Amino acid sequence: MMADGLSLLPLGVSSWFATRPGEKAEKGGAVAIREDVGAFLVSHADEGYRAFQAKLIPNIDAATIVGVRTPELRKFAKGLARREDAGEFLAALPHGIFEENQLHSFVIAQERDFDKLVGEIERFLPFVDNWATCDQLSCRGLAANPDAALAKARAWLESDHEYTVRFAIGVLMELFLDERFRPELFEWVIGVSRPEYYVNMMRSWYFAEALAKQPAAAEAVIASGALDEWTHNKAIQKAVESRRISPEQKDRLRAMKRRS
Repeated sequence: MMADGLSLLPLGVSSWFATRPGEKAEKGGAVAIREDVGAFLVSHADEGYRAFQAKLIPNIDAATIVGVRTPELRKFAKGLARREDAGEFLAALPHGIFEENQLHSFVIAQERDFDKLVGEIERFLPFVDNWATCDQLSCRGLAANPDAALAKARAWLESDHEYTVRFAIGVLMELFLDERFRPELFEWVIGVSRPEYYVNMMRSWYFAEALAKQPAAAEAVIASGALDEWTHNKAIQKAVESRRISPEQKDRLRAMKRRS
């Protein structure tokens, strides 16, 4: 089923889906679901979109991107999650294809058991290698147990892995800037001292969101100069671009921008 379509994909992608001799006999269901995933990706590959994605995610090999649009991946993931052999796909780490990682994120996001969800997240996070997969890994299911989710976010912030830290900040942004907000959580994000661009971009995004949702407390952080200059200025830039920030607040924020 896949043989003809594989020739349309980049070499790195087609070779990843090629079944090795004896693999089918040894792995059974793992191969079946892998072939089904591969067939889906082949049939939905869009070269123009692949090139677009490659530009958006420059830190991964473009040869591992097929070019399948996110709505199609989400739709397929719903059926994938219902399969009896879905666990075979989730266990096949590391994935070699960007869209497989996206599917993985969408599949585990459908888990409703909190402990199982945390387990799947923690098994997958070490293999996340780009901002897009990290941000598609929904944390909404963690809201079922906010105290435990907050403890996990605290632990993930201490990780040596770039995208685990980015995910942790995303959890704080998505789940703890509204009614669950605590002022001390700002200190957690301020205290993240990392050189990686995608971590600090998430830190700036977090404070831009905080300026919209917790304006007084967040503006006090900006005014204090507690953030490094890059994150400080990027948070102001993102906030000023937001329609949720009042003109008066935007004026105050512009005046706080640091100039080297």
